[in-house]
Amino acid sequence: MAEFEVTGASVDDITQLGEWAHDEGWNPGRSDGHAFFPADPGGFLFGRLDGRAVASISAVRYGTDFGFVGFYIATPPVRGQGYGIQVWRAGIERLAGRTIGLDGVIGQQENYRRSGFRRAWNNIRYEGVPAGDAGARPGDGVRLLHARTVPLAQLAAYDRRFFPAPRDTFLAAWVSLPDRTALAAVRDGELHGFAVRRAARGACRVGPLYASSPEIAATLLDALAATAPGTPLAIDVPDVNQQSVRLMERFGLTPSFEAARMYTGPAPDVDLAGMYAVTSIELG
Repeated sequence: MAEFEVTGASVDDITQLGEWAHDEGWNPGRSDGHAFFPADPGGFLFGRLDGRAVASISAVRYGTDFGFVGFYIATPPVRGQGYGIQVWRAGIERLAGRTIGLDGVIGQQENYRRSGFRRAWNNIRYEGVPAGDAGARPGDGVRLLHARTVPLAQLAAYDRRFFPAPRDTFLAAWVSLPDRTALAAVRDGELHGFAVRRAARGACRVGPLYASSPEIAATLLDALAATAPGTPLAIDVPDVNQQSVRLMERFGLTPSFEAARMYTGPAPDVDLAGMYAVTSIELG
């Protein structure tokens, strides 16, 4: 009889995880694992059948009371055999006592509801080659800087407006990896926007996209698009931010994928009006 166990991930496992996510059509960033793994090295679990990885989940702890679930995958040959649910239970147990978030694909949302998750909004992936800057201007005094030049403490404090827990280690890697462009919109020393574009096998991913106005969001998006002219972008937009939905439409992007942001317990109090795109559907 085959032996099944759930264990922590190795560095090589994280590479495998990116391959599985690509096979699922999620189009992860090429180097995302280099930022994901340091965020919580113990938070990536693999189900192994006779030593061979066949299922996965990430159950990443943030701060003292929040966690996020992602990468819930059972490989096609073992689906329907109960291995995926064993990995799921191990991930949820790791986050016991915390509010837990996830982005649930349509086919799994009913299962997540049975586990106590409730929908807060949908993240809609808009995709395509941006059609110019939609005529927006950020206003006087706004400068775009490379986010790598902004003090990390300032960047992390700004991120906390949009994410319910500190994640400084993750952010440090997220903005510094070589295959991405990270921009900050600054006025009089204050952050008014932050955005990151990263390479992927398909359309380049953009996330987060934070801004204090649609004009600043448009300027950031146009600047990111200009770093790779003619390259498609993929942006996960909270549908509750209608200004962001309209912005994507003005840039000529169209929906290609949808997932429900779900939480156990009350949805965290974050600045949805300024969140034009979430950072990732894998780690929040």
